[in-house]
Amino acid sequence: MARFLITFPAAAMVAPADEMAAVDRDAHAVIAQAKAEGVYVFAGGIDGSVPPVRVSADGTVTEGGYPSARRLDGGFAVLDLPSRNAALSWAARFARACRCDQEVRAFGFDPAA
Repeated sequence: MARFLITFPAAAMVAPADEMAAVDRDAHAVIAQAKAEGVYVFAGGIDGSVPPVRVSADGTVTEGGYPSARRLDGGFAVLDLPSRNAALSWAARFARACRCDQEVRAFGFDPAA
């Protein structure tokens, strides 16, 4: 098993306002399926009302994230899956539910973690 990150940026969520209740319902249904199948690790959305900060090795706190990195926002799910193909299948479920494309990334395995 490997852990996969399935995400979408907030700008990708372009469903009409009158569909948002259905999007919410459908996305939560996919999460419920993941839990029922025992592959759910965690999921959520980045809280855009809380600005990011960057903390250096000496403890200095700087407002904002890395200047060169794209803004991190939107929704995400982490699932424990047997293969990349399984991750792509789950991403398709989320894409249908959220009405937007999903990105899939694999976490590197660290036996000490």
